[in-house]
Amino acid sequence: MKLKKTFAAATMLAGTMTALSFMSAGAAQAQGELVMYCGVQEEWCRAMTTAFERETGIKVSMTRKSAGEVYAQVKAEAANPRADIWWGGTGDPHMQAAEEGLTVEYKSPKMSELQDWAVRQWEQSKQRTVGIYSGALGFGYNTDLAKSNNIAEPKCWADLLKAEFKDEVQVADPNSSGTAYTLLATIVQIMGEDKGFEYLKALHKNVNQYTKSGAAPAKAMALGETTAGIAFMHDIVTMVVDKAPVKVVAPCEGTGYEIGSMSIIKGAKNMDNAKKFYDWALTADAQKLGADAKSYQVPSNKSTPIPPQSPKLSDIKLINFDFAKYGSSAERRRLLSKWDNEVKNLPK
Repeated sequence: MKLKKTFAAATMLAGTMTALSFMSAGAAQAQGELVMYCGVQEEWCRAMTTAFERETGIKVSMTRKSAGEVYAQVKAEAANPRADIWWGGTGDPHMQAAEEGLTVEYKSPKMSELQDWAVRQWEQSKQRTVGIYSGALGFGYNTDLAKSNNIAEPKCWADLLKAEFKDEVQVADPNSSGTAYTLLATIVQIMGEDKGFEYLKALHKNVNQYTKSGAAPAKAMALGETTAGIAFMHDIVTMVVDKAPVKVVAPCEGTGYEIGSMSIIKGAKNMDNAKKFYDWALTADAQKLGADAKSYQVPSNKSTPIPPQSPKLSDIKLINFDFAKYGSSAERRRLLSKWDNEVKNLPK
């Protein structure tokens, strides 16, 4: 009888220890995970994921989407967030998410290492997003196609409205793409809203496709699928580095630029790991990975070497882009709605 009781007690203890073991393993597993939404090119997303996993042992689950798509997903999941960190993509949707309380305040110990424009992004968002890179908007053209079709070299935004560019311009949809929203906000700031929308309506007649991704027009140009493409200049430079017959243009009227950003998602289930990634992603060593992945943005850490292939911002006529206004929730929604109603739905 005593033996049976002893055996029963041992069995209960073993069961309890097994349960505790499973609970402990589950907790350890949770501590070792990070879910990231990534808004840059796939190659750079993968490079960041691999390097962070190698350095920390934290397992990263990464999803790559355009900035507007990530914003929409973060908003849709607000009641039960799936992701912990949102890294990359234009700052406008990051700013909108900050204003809507979808992301949280965080001050990294690396802030003192950052360029002024990166810190300003952080301050304007009330510490809810930070600049990780910058890049100027522009366009490019396929030199072989331009030559074969007797199209003169375009140098200005106005040149893309010419008849010879009928069905030969590609640009992304600003609803999904931060690049294209930057174009929308840029044209409005350069020309004024009324004339800016007249320009976009005229451009619409020459657009062959509104892509989901902002970098897609650069790839289409490189493949000879379109003569001209509007994109961030660093994305077009990537095609040039790969020996595509493409020329990069900084528009003569001036152009806008992006501050690619990073945010911690409110309600993140792996908050400590999100902060670890945030701090790591602001280091010079982490930011060097961009150039290695053929992404030629200007890094936000002052100690990160600027890739020699990067467009020199000092040589480009940049406008005084109002990130606070055009990153605000109300203005972004208003402009996107107006573009949908007055431009996208127009017949060719």
